[in-house]
Amino acid sequence: MKRRIFYFFLMVTTISATAQKVAYTEYNLKNGLHVILHQDKTAPVVAVSVMYHVGSKDEQTNRTGFAHFFEHLLFEGSENIKRGEFMKIVSSNGGQNNANTTQDRTFYYEVFPSNQLATGIWLESERMLHPVINEIGVKTQNEVVKEEKRMRIDNRPYGNLVSEVMRRLFTRHPYTWATIGSMADLDAATLDEFKAFNKKYYTPKNAVLVIAGDIDIIKTKNLVENYFADVPSGEPVQRTTAKEDPITKEIIDTAYDTNIQIPAVLAAYRVPGETSKESKALEMASAVLSQGNSSRMFKKMVDDKKNSVQVGSFNYSLEDYGAYITYALPNNDTPLDTLLKDMDDEVVKLQTTLISELEFTKLQNQFENEFIGKNSKMLGVAENLADGYTFYKNTNNINTELDEIRKITRQDIQDVAKKYLNRNQRLVLYYLPKNK
Repeated sequence: MKRRIFYFFLMVTTISATAQKVAYTEYNLKNGLHVILHQDKTAPVVAVSVMYHVGSKDEQTNRTGFAHFFEHLLFEGSENIKRGEFMKIVSSNGGQNNANTTQDRTFYYEVFPSNQLATGIWLESERMLHPVINEIGVKTQNEVVKEEKRMRIDNRPYGNLVSEVMRRLFTRHPYTWATIGSMADLDAATLDEFKAFNKKYYTPKNAVLVIAGDIDIIKTKNLVENYFADVPSGEPVQRTTAKEDPITKEIIDTAYDTNIQIPAVLAAYRVPGETSKESKALEMASAVLSQGNSSRMFKKMVDDKKNSVQVGSFNYSLEDYGAYITYALPNNDTPLDTLLKDMDDEVVKLQTTLISELEFTKLQNQFENEFIGKNSKMLGVAENLADGYTFYKNTNNINTELDEIRKITRQDIQDVAKKYLNRNQRLVLYYLPKNK
């Protein structure tokens, strides 16, 4: 019964459904670990999280998949947590935990009843201070990652679609390879290489600890000091960011998938990274085109012409660059080039005519609701605080992001469409079924 009550608290909103400011305290430990604390006593819940500024883009070209592999490996245990006990400790204390990895960062978290705050802080300090990295753990997680790749990518319809786009859209930057990486690279890696990767990236100087929820600030500071102060600081991470030459001529290519029966056509454009003000305007442009059944491409191609079973667009924003992608799957035997033309026509309309005031008001409401929704749970608050510090170099981004969204105008949306969504700046990919 206790656990059911706790999960109910996880589902309730823990800040009011308005764009109120998120108060926080931030400081550095002597070892360089940045700490952000947010107190909210609305519900007896606390989120403990650590974001490491390491993702697949930090890997070597012949050792891809390391960051995602460590997402799994660092649950193996520590000098004080027996192998396989990490998640048992979380669940037995009424909590839940997980982690995820992108091209740019790795995010670990636990959500507990607030009386288990010390447990969450201890677990994350163990992960950082002295994880056990040995042959049995590497071998075990290697098999786990291989199974994940089979289920989520290799045997899943359209599982490789975005990867096929990225490896053509980027030729120099590490975004060219998938976050899950190469299984051959992981098989070839030595234990010393895994240990070196851990020593380089999973350190206080490359991390931010965020604790949000029903906490006492002074007591939490003391717990953080007790558990994290002895972690060696590590060396500052030197990042090398490869620059891509502009695309000046349309790239046309074909990829095949044995797991699909319906083909797809995509148009992808390289665009600015997530911290650019233009990135949010591009998100709005994609919402105009395909967010909801009343969006332009959906209404035209799915409802009216009925030549598509699915159509969409999205701005895949990352730290260094983004990828703006439009796609469509044909209904019956509609030629893919017909779908491409229909999508292009809608992009041209964005470039040549301002969206209506009615569309713009709807768009603003959608984005404001999404923003409030992101901050409706303590875990969302924790991740947004970590994102602000890690990528925007401004923790207060959580309190200014909505203002920036409200500043975007209809003209801004038209301008980014004109600037980035041109045929000579894109990849067109035909994604076709292949007989097994």
